[in-house]
Amino acid sequence: MPCHLDIPRLREGHVGGFFWSVYTACPDTAAEGDDFLGATWRVRDTLEQIDLARGLIDKYPDTFSFALTASDIRDAFSAGKIASLLGVEGAHQAGNSIAVVRQYYELGVRYMTLAHFCHNVFADSGGAIEPHPPRHGGLSPLGLKLVDEMNRLGMLVDISHVSDDTARQALLHSRAPVIWSHSSARAVHDVARNLPDDILRMVGFGEGQKDAVIMVNFVPVFIAPEGEATVARVADHVEHIASVTGKEHVGMGSDFDGIPNVPKGLEDVSKYPALVAELHKRGWATEELAGFTSGNFLRVFARAEEVAQELKKSGMQPVYDLYDKRTDIPESVPEGEEVCDSHVSGVVLPGKEKY
Repeated sequence: MPCHLDIPRLREGHVGGFFWSVYTACPDTAAEGDDFLGATWRVRDTLEQIDLARGLIDKYPDTFSFALTASDIRDAFSAGKIASLLGVEGAHQAGNSIAVVRQYYELGVRYMTLAHFCHNVFADSGGAIEPHPPRHGGLSPLGLKLVDEMNRLGMLVDISHVSDDTARQALLHSRAPVIWSHSSARAVHDVARNLPDDILRMVGFGEGQKDAVIMVNFVPVFIAPEGEATVARVADHVEHIASVTGKEHVGMGSDFDGIPNVPKGLEDVSKYPALVAELHKRGWATEELAGFTSGNFLRVFARAEEVAQELKKSGMQPVYDLYDKRTDIPESVPEGEEVCDSHVSGVVLPGKEKY
């Protein structure tokens, strides 16, 4: 394959699992409109991405194993296969609808990023090099409900790409641990896409802290000044995050095949061992490296599944809140008018004629 990932290089890099990002780009803001109501094809495009990923996973069953749970990932490891999960990289792909997210989960999606490089009805984006002006001041009321439903489902709340306020609010509001699927440290390289230390300090096992995993991004522009991104500079981000949160809360995010260029020494998925070797050289113990490469994420994923079961046992019902600026739903029904919103046809009952 032409970019950073194919089966031979996955094997060379000792990759045991990864998320297939079913990503579609942010819509044109002029066409979508200030209230995000302009029709786009992002839900269709996401479904096609899911279909493509599932098709490729099925096409190479000796290599890939479709995974829905932390247990599935471990089973794939044991079978010598590469655990394959799905992640939606932006809530602009949900068509303003929590119901759509629920159906993505049914199709196998196990994380969703609350925003990408654009704001959406649920959450503010953080921008890239410079921050975006806020739209909601973090999570919108519907965004809070979305986090609730993702917790109920067991879908990981991903807060890479989001604004600092969105990240703080999601971290505090979520009942389950959250992830940063591909983010690095602002103290090491000062760009908006990276995490500031005050947010990192919210993560940990101490009083008032929240469990989470920050999976480090390899995008050169987010790692170091131009021309200086190397495997050692990526390791600097890993070590800084670990120094603030503890080594139990950092992981490997990369963003391979989603980035135009790469750090020196981390040119593709075959080079993952170079980062592990760099951290080992800096004194990371075997069990700490095992946490960095898989264990920390697996802990968070398993806990999200446990929270979902707890919420369902407590009686929590699916969230059916609708975006309040939708114009296709009447606020009220005129008196005397009956409204039927579904129909049944072609039913045959035992001993009865078809009607």
